[in-house]
Amino acid sequence: MKQTSSHDTICAIATAPGGAIGIIRISGPEAINTADKIFTPAGHNAPALSQRKPGTVAYGHIHSSDGSVLDDVLVSIFRAPHSYTGEDSVEISCHGSRYILQQTMQLLISAGCRAAGPGEFTRRAFMNGKMDLSQAEAVADLIAADNRAAHRMAISQMRGGFSRELAALRDRLLRLTSLLELELDFSDHEELEFADRSELDSLAREVRAKMQGLADSFSTGNALKNGMPVAIIGQTNAGKSTLLNALLGEDKAIVSDIDGTTRDTIEDTTAIGGITFRFIDTAGIRHTADAIECMGIERSFQAIDKAQIVILLIDAKRNDESFAQFYADVRPHLEGKQVIAALNKCDTGADHAAPQLPPAVAADLADDPHTIAISAKYGLNIDSLRSMLVSLTGIDGVQPTDTIVNNIRHYEALTNAVESITRVIDGLATGLPSDLIAQDLRECLHHLADILGEVTTTEVLNSIFSHFCIGK
Repeated sequence: MKQTSSHDTICAIATAPGGAIGIIRISGPEAINTADKIFTPAGHNAPALSQRKPGTVAYGHIHSSDGSVLDDVLVSIFRAPHSYTGEDSVEISCHGSRYILQQTMQLLISAGCRAAGPGEFTRRAFMNGKMDLSQAEAVADLIAADNRAAHRMAISQMRGGFSRELAALRDRLLRLTSLLELELDFSDHEELEFADRSELDSLAREVRAKMQGLADSFSTGNALKNGMPVAIIGQTNAGKSTLLNALLGEDKAIVSDIDGTTRDTIEDTTAIGGITFRFIDTAGIRHTADAIECMGIERSFQAIDKAQIVILLIDAKRNDESFAQFYADVRPHLEGKQVIAALNKCDTGADHAAPQLPPAVAADLADDPHTIAISAKYGLNIDSLRSMLVSLTGIDGVQPTDTIVNNIRHYEALTNAVESITRVIDGLATGLPSDLIAQDLRECLHHLADILGEVTTTEVLNSIFSHFCIGK
């Protein structure tokens, strides 16, 4: 975003094209006076916008430069600091015609407004103290949210849930730092020690555990925001493509009885239980001399490594010897993954009453069993499989007050803060001088402040707000 003056009065279309209603936002010191130049209130002796009370709505019309009526509109008036941006603001609600919106924008620019850049309204809200940077970033996440889980995370962060967590951590760290700084003020008296080292160590470990927990939530938060990656793996002709089609509710993948039909990964998304899942149908894994098929199998392993949930599809009519070889190849890639063992082609009551998993799979899942008998072809237990997928995300166990990190910038800052507080703990254990411990504490505080925008550079702000839509 190019450098612009915060004293400018800006305007932008805030609604997507094609709707019945369009909204134009104006913000800045001359917002109300500028709107008065193009707006005529309805009614005899009706007051101008500048003479009306804040928080009111005026009905009238926008008049073109030649004096003709462009449209009948409603104008909402907000006065600083009681507005989204913290500045005087106006919102013009007109008909959603592209022509009307563009003509109104031209009239405002001719009257002294400047067209807003991406995210400039939210940036002004941040600069004017209406929200911290993490809340401002959540505005973009809220706009982009296309499922219940992403919406829940964004609305919690926008309302300050994450900020309150960080503020509590920062207050505790400031207490540590102030005690150590006090010792430095009396450095001539080496026997003085204001901060009990065992208490400092205990508090530092508690703060580190909290920050580490927030950082660890990023893998789940990022997956829920961008789609939970689920790899469907199995031997050739186990029914992986059929299962993908069943989960998506459409014929996305080619289904054939010929082994090795799928030679590359096929990916698509769908929402289940308010959560977006990104399903990846992989090539059947087997030993083959076919160079193209080998490339597809290698991509299958890459998909497993990137997935958080793996559906291990097992043919109920398998050859146990060949399956054992397949499982030996994939087993190392399943470490740390949520695995669902789905026994497929259970088309009769006898087949799916008590699924018989291969011994190696049953042993691996003994402590954390997620097994199900299905028929991808006939839709047997597909809804139960969907419910199992939702439960494995853990989102149903997340309370509205829980904080989940879903922003890579926040994750990096938290990781750096954890490293700093770890050095504090190590320094306390080795008897490091107070000034060096205090320096690590200050660095930890710096990383937390970076999330909230207290020490963020202009370059970082430009990068963040350049990804916003214009009008927000």
